[in-house]
Amino acid sequence: MNATKTSIRFFDDCEVRAVWDDEKSKWYFSVLDVVGAINGESNYEKTRNYWKYLKAKIRKVDGELVSATTQLKFVATDGKKYGSDALDADGIILLAQFIPNNKAARFLDWFLYSENTVDGQSKKKAYAFWERNLLGDTEVGSVKALQKIHAYIFGGLYDFAGKIRSLTISKGGFTFAPAQFLPLALSHIELMPETTFDEIVDKYVEMNVAHPFMDGNGRSTRLWLDLMFKSSLKKCVDWSKIDKKDYLDAMQKSVVESSAIKALLQSALTDKINDREVFMKGVDYSYYYEEDN
Repeated sequence: MNATKTSIRFFDDCEVRAVWDDEKSKWYFSVLDVVGAINGESNYEKTRNYWKYLKAKIRKVDGELVSATTQLKFVATDGKKYGSDALDADGIILLAQFIPNNKAARFLDWFLYSENTVDGQSKKKAYAFWERNLLGDTEVGSVKALQKIHAYIFGGLYDFAGKIRSLTISKGGFTFAPAQFLPLALSHIELMPETTFDEIVDKYVEMNVAHPFMDGNGRSTRLWLDLMFKSSLKKCVDWSKIDKKDYLDAMQKSVVESSAIKALLQSALTDKINDREVFMKGVDYSYYYEEDN
């Protein structure tokens, strides 16, 4: 198997890791992750033991499913890769049906539906940033660069992809920049410097307050932020090192004080700007932040 891409999906905050097989053009998913997610079990040993029991049970009923299981290497929490059983999407669907758990039905609903949602479709486009120079000669930290990012990942999914909103929006009781003042706010942000770490984060925070699009702001601006880091500092954010709740709390506070988000981003900076796995994980976690709590 020629596995060149990795991905992480989240079911009830449980990671479901996957690797892409270029030869067969499909994803293979960690069986242990799926079993743990369905059972709501975070203990590795318990999950592994349950899988051993379940595999023996399945072998008596559907030997082909067990024989379809392959060994692949997945990145663990310690950053190292370990071999583990994996199945393709069809195999995972069959596997879930063998687990006598009400949660299995909900898992299948999520698994089958997630690829066809706006998030699922736009995430595939976000992955393409690795292979393509989508900005051309556009200045990385400009509003136009952000519009290009948004237009690409949401093109064909939203009719407002890449378009600055003309309506005032709010979220969680906070009103973002009123539509009538948005052009002025964006002009101000455009002129903000992006040479140092603090300058880049300040610019990112201001763009978050502006929230220039009707939807998809967070997913677009995090890509925009990483591009500024790469351009000016030769760094990027390893988003997998930033807890979802910590990030959301820090961004909420950043409206009045940015020290918390700066501390989080600083601690997660890496010089692995050409590491495809870091980029892919970054996209996965960026989308995970937007999932309902």
